[in-house]
Amino acid sequence: MTDPSGMPLDAEIDAFQTATKDLVGVTVRSLELLEGRVSLSQFRMLVVLADHGPSPSSKVARGLGLGASSVTRLADRLEASGHVVRGHDPRNRSIVTLALTPAGRRLVDRVMAWRRAELARILGRLAPSDRAVLAAALHRFHEAVDRADADGPYGSVPP
Repeated sequence: MTDPSGMPLDAEIDAFQTATKDLVGVTVRSLELLEGRVSLSQFRMLVVLADHGPSPSSKVARGLGLGASSVTRLADRLEASGHVVRGHDPRNRSIVTLALTPAGRRLVDRVMAWRRAELARILGRLAPSDRAVLAAALHRFHEAVDRADADGPYGSVPP
């Protein structure tokens, strides 16, 4: 049954709300591996740097939907803890760049490996045909999120 206007049905929205809770639960459990070494905001910055490599701090700020001063404070803490290193763009020394240190990379990799293993465990409970359908639908959902937020600071928010 579909809504004649083409709008999502309450049952469809409810299903996505439930899926959101489930996926956030996996994410939150994975963050226990941080053991208080970095905050959630700091970890989000590490993920952006892991995804994009060394980047100007302005690009990191846009990726996180934060102001420059907030990124500077996060970078200060992450540099002090040995997870991030600052540098400069060789073409313009006034541009501050941020990059993961090996310790920062190891932390991101450890959390992401745990998430992959947990998702594999959960998905292993489903039939292969169900996993294929869900994966295809989630790819389409991701594309819709990226299109909707192409001009905004969020899109796929790094957790």
